[in-house]
Amino acid sequence: MVVEHAELTVEAGREEEFQEVFGTAREVLAEADGFRWAELLRCEERPRTFLLLVGWESVEAHTAGFRKSERFARWRALVGPFFAAPPAVEHYHELGARFSG
Repeated sequence: MVVEHAELTVEAGREEEFQEVFGTAREVLAEADGFRWAELLRCEERPRTFLLLVGWESVEAHTAGFRKSERFARWRALVGPFFAAPPAVEHYHELGARFSG
């Protein structure tokens, strides 16, 4: 499994609206083949910045599967209008079980 790390910068004044729309966008994302989970975090110091973490079965499930599908077009139509800049996306491989204290 890999984790997509996407830093999203939202236009000023549209942060709350983005959070609301993301609920619908997440449902589209969850329909994708290879999707495992998603989490959206908002930066405390930079409130226009969000961190989207998505668990995928593989990098290919995200890049070749989801991004080349009509689901991606639907997802992007929902969230894309809020972006102040292109998202910065990277993929991380899990190294072991999650730690919880």
